[in-house]
Amino acid sequence: MAGHPGRRFATRQYPCEKCPLRALDTFRDFEKQELEFVSEFKTGELAVDKGSTVLVEGNHSAHLYTVLSGWGFRYKLLPDGRRQILNFIMPGDMIGLQGSLLGEMQHSVEALSPMLLCVFERENLFELYRKHPGLAFDITWIGSREERMLDENLLSLGRRTALERAAYLLAFIHGRMESVGLNTGKPVEVPISQQHIADTLGLSLVHTNKTIRKLSDRKLITWRDRGCEIIDLSGLMHLAGWEGLNESRRPLI
Repeated sequence: MAGHPGRRFATRQYPCEKCPLRALDTFRDFEKQELEFVSEFKTGELAVDKGSTVLVEGNHSAHLYTVLSGWGFRYKLLPDGRRQILNFIMPGDMIGLQGSLLGEMQHSVEALSPMLLCVFERENLFELYRKHPGLAFDITWIGSREERMLDENLLSLGRRTALERAAYLLAFIHGRMESVGLNTGKPVEVPISQQHIADTLGLSLVHTNKTIRKLSDRKLITWRDRGCEIIDLSGLMHLAGWEGLNESRRPLI
């Protein structure tokens, strides 16, 4: 990966023992031996520029990553270039796990902002399963959580109206931002474009624009050049018929 456009290796700025994410109440504490293993499992950090592709569908990667900072998104492309965004990636999320089990990536990952990734050697993942059942459970939990989020997204695409879909998506992103301390501003800013929303909800850009205006007219959001400001979270959740993430403390690899 060295020399790949948009990527640059960084020195290890954040040893696992001093990881800034571990200070958040969102993440469970490690046992001493678990922390020692993960510290050895981590081989370094990778800085990725906004708009760069982190993983490519169909490719094999020697690495797994945990997002230390920044945003990204998972997506798939049709042969004619149409894109479906599957989910958004935030600090604490692990990416590339699918390739460990299926041999190659079934989706691509793009950086929505500059990102800093913790890098792990994929071949050492099986050592985790052999010697650290608690961490192995964490990996299973991470995969199950992703499945749960995709279930909700599928429900949204299949049964919610366009207005309800947009309300759900923005409320969902807000909830995920809140869990990792990304919503310190008031009101909360969601730095995505209307094209990202369209590609997530399966709507045309024109339809998405009209839908966003309806949410603005209801004073639930305000759309800015830099993205969306959430004005009324409870109103978005009520409109979407969504009760929130309802997550307890979660693992961080």
